[in-house]
Amino acid sequence: MTDSLTIALAQTNPTVGGVTANADLVRTVRAESAKAGADVVVFSELNISGYPPEDLVFRPSFLDAVEEEVNKLAAETADGGPALIIGAPWRDGEACYNAVLALDGGEIKGARFKHHLPNYGVFDEKRVFASGPLAGPVVVRGVRLGLMVCEDMWFEDSAETLSETGAEILIVPNGSPFELDKDDVRLSHAVARVSESGLPLVYVNQVGGQDDLAFDGGSFVLNASRVLAVQAKWWQTETVLTSWTKNGDAWTSAEGERAAPPDRLDNIYQAMMLGLRDYVVKNRFPGVVLGLSGGIDSAISAVVAADALGPDKVHCVMMPSPYTSQDSLDDATALAENLGVKLDSINIGYAMEAFGGMLAPHFSGTTPDTTEENIQSRIRGLTLMALSNKFGSMVLSTGNKSEVSVGYATLYGDMCGGFNVLKDVYKTTVTALSDWRNKHKPEGALGPEGAVMPERIITKPPTAELRPDQKDEDSLPPYAELDAILKGFIENERSISDMIADSYEDDTVRRIWRLLRIAEYKRRQASPGVKISHLSFGRDHRYPITNAFDGDAPKNV
Repeated sequence: MTDSLTIALAQTNPTVGGVTANADLVRTVRAESAKAGADVVVFSELNISGYPPEDLVFRPSFLDAVEEEVNKLAAETADGGPALIIGAPWRDGEACYNAVLALDGGEIKGARFKHHLPNYGVFDEKRVFASGPLAGPVVVRGVRLGLMVCEDMWFEDSAETLSETGAEILIVPNGSPFELDKDDVRLSHAVARVSESGLPLVYVNQVGGQDDLAFDGGSFVLNASRVLAVQAKWWQTETVLTSWTKNGDAWTSAEGERAAPPDRLDNIYQAMMLGLRDYVVKNRFPGVVLGLSGGIDSAISAVVAADALGPDKVHCVMMPSPYTSQDSLDDATALAENLGVKLDSINIGYAMEAFGGMLAPHFSGTTPDTTEENIQSRIRGLTLMALSNKFGSMVLSTGNKSEVSVGYATLYGDMCGGFNVLKDVYKTTVTALSDWRNKHKPEGALGPEGAVMPERIITKPPTAELRPDQKDEDSLPPYAELDAILKGFIENERSISDMIADSYEDDTVRRIWRLLRIAEYKRRQASPGVKISHLSFGRDHRYPITNAFDGDAPKNV
């Protein structure tokens, strides 16, 4: 009878669609775990295909490739090394499931299929997978392992079925994307399943960036006593060995690594950094190019890029116009010097004159307005795209969530880009992150130590500098007020009446609602950016562009 077991938690960074590379990663981790004495290695959800595979699941050739690699891995377990618990899209009859597979002794010992398919926010698994039945455990190395996939841990029926059918340890592979405050939610569901079943639980999450999602790791082990025995690191790939013993009928994990959780701003910064790094690296861009204005948004974007990719892969471009202040020029130069990134200056005044002359006959009799301002922004976008086309680097756009929400951004201008680390970060948080980064160098950052952001960039009033003496608050409420109203509308889905009842001015609330609604067509054309909040723009926020809803319920007369 087995009374001891060593389980390795493989917190890896697979790539969606990289089936062979993902399988090779399994082989590498398995070999390392074998040397460390592991009996079983547990990987994250769909780690062979990468998560989320989306419509790749509909391609038979993709599923063929997954099946081929899984069968190879199964055959390789005949060598006496560790058993594998892996995730893969898996066909059974006419249906395809989100599966967890147990490989040992040269064969597939068992397959269990995800029962609860998430169909909210960024998830649409019901569209691509069939729901599997509730099922009993799989015997691996003489131990009855209760295999559940991600969302199944959020409901009591899966764990209840496994407990009632003799499971001894619950194993939960996950592809759980980061969002603020989600750690507590995950842990509370895990504690609930342990409490109900009386069984210990192993939770394994992946690390990495995938389009607009970031995965933060944070794998853990809970004993049946609900005590946290092991806590893996957040935001880092690693393999954590856990040592288990059986006393009577109960399995217990020895206490092991107990990583401290990151604070709120550290989590946000790590999500931006990892999201950008994997987007650039996995899509094979040689680096990024971005416009550096001397303002805080482009500055923190440049800092994140240097930390994510290394300063040598960041090309900053100052594009002054007649309205650009000397302070902005000096601040951009100081930032670039602090970071050690390349900085070029391209004066757009000549292009402004050319466009002015070209359009003069057609604009005759009109007064300069936002049209001319937007032309400046679009000249800058055109310049950055030309550099990107010529040298291959991806354009990094720099608009924050506050601006993107109300359309305070120029389509085909400052919205140009392949990725935006600030897309789900409000302006007030941008300021807090800038101050935080000056005091902390994040773990894994490739940029320099110390206060990289000139203090004046953080403290000066925000301005687009598209006309003389322009300030953002000429057109918008103060950002603290704006962000509070936007969070009410977006994340909390509150009505206009709700916000007015919270003592915000009637005209301001209604104006912000209108700006939020009419900017949807711009957001549909924006670059992807890493998800930070509970409700980010993109798949979380599927509002119609043509939308006549005025933000309140009809009033009774």
